[in-house]
Amino acid sequence: MTTEHAEDRPRVVLGVSGGIAAYKACEVLRRLTESGHQVRVVPTEAALNFVGAATFEALSGQPVRTGVFTDVHEVQHVRLGQEADLVVVAPATADLLARAAHGQADDLLTSTLLTARCPVLMVPAMHTEMWEHPATRHNVALLRSRGVVVAEPDSGRLTGADTGKGRLPDPAEIVDLARLLLAEPKALPRDLEGRRVVISAGGTREPLDPVRYLGNRSSGRQGYALARVAAHRGAEVTLVAAHTADLAAPAGVRVIKVGTAEELRSVMLAEADGADAVVMAAAVADFRPVSHVEHKIKKSDRDPDPLALTRNPDILAELVEARGAGKLAASLIVGFAAETGDATTSVLDHGRAKLARKGCDLLVVNAVGDGRAFEVEDNAGWLLGGDGTEEPIPFGAKSRLASTLWDAVNRQWHRQ
Repeated sequence: MTTEHAEDRPRVVLGVSGGIAAYKACEVLRRLTESGHQVRVVPTEAALNFVGAATFEALSGQPVRTGVFTDVHEVQHVRLGQEADLVVVAPATADLLARAAHGQADDLLTSTLLTARCPVLMVPAMHTEMWEHPATRHNVALLRSRGVVVAEPDSGRLTGADTGKGRLPDPAEIVDLARLLLAEPKALPRDLEGRRVVISAGGTREPLDPVRYLGNRSSGRQGYALARVAAHRGAEVTLVAAHTADLAAPAGVRVIKVGTAEELRSVMLAEADGADAVVMAAAVADFRPVSHVEHKIKKSDRDPDPLALTRNPDILAELVEARGAGKLAASLIVGFAAETGDATTSVLDHGRAKLARKGCDLLVVNAVGDGRAFEVEDNAGWLLGGDGTEEPIPFGAKSRLASTLWDAVNRQWHRQ
């Protein structure tokens, strides 16, 4: 790669502090470099007890330094922060959060944090007791008040036999948040705190026999992106997940697994009551087999007809109807429409007609087919409002679409 091309790549400083989760920083680094980012790793001395400098240098192609007295003539303790497009610290230990919150600059990483004028993403990892300690909570609040994005830690297995909140989120999630901040530096404000949202995701599967099912190509990525962004913006999130492409649960999100449209309907109606926003991003099968055969259907089977179908419930319309009848206390209801155009009607016109039929507050319209929307990392479309507003959503990462949607939801809340 030429120097000119290298300079065109987004410049990311990846800080690594001294916790056992430091080994996961290698996967974050690999994903960032393979997706076209120029990454400089700046570990603390303690981090090198877990992962050696040679590993970071081999994966990044950049030198690794920890102190401010190496390469002094290049003024690295100032230059790295000044020139970065994004600083990510993963993991960020309780000690690192404390030093950053109080402006210490006793090594290369904390000096870089003081000089950075780009977005800063800190991803905590520590034991639950440390995360919940008032000192750590104070430091996190202080950093957030200054515009630092402090991600929500995950829950799960920690060091030893301990389990709880404080686990480093999945590396794919960290990279997704990094990509979002590079595209939209202000995409993760803490503006959803105190809000409860319920989101459906994935594709339902309607069993025909023990082997076969009627389903669709939804991977669940868009619904998971909606949940991930909402959680990092401070919301209490419940994600009702049908079949997905083996996606890791977003950090800080309660996940309820379902299979069929009927199961999804039952859970959504129960969970949506009292929510501030309900988002139906799942791809619900319109039809299901009339009967489920208990044995594998053979080619010779003729009775009953194994492909006789009946309609599934329209969950989005039912949510809107229940709210209108006073049976469901939900503030805002958002739908998704995966559409294809035809000889007489465009994708957008199909979406407008669907919004009129469903009666929801907002509708995201996606064009599908030819590698769009389903089973891919990026998305585009239109955001239609029940008040007649229409906003194009440019092509980009699904987390960026999620941020655009939560911006619109927030505006709707403030109008109420």
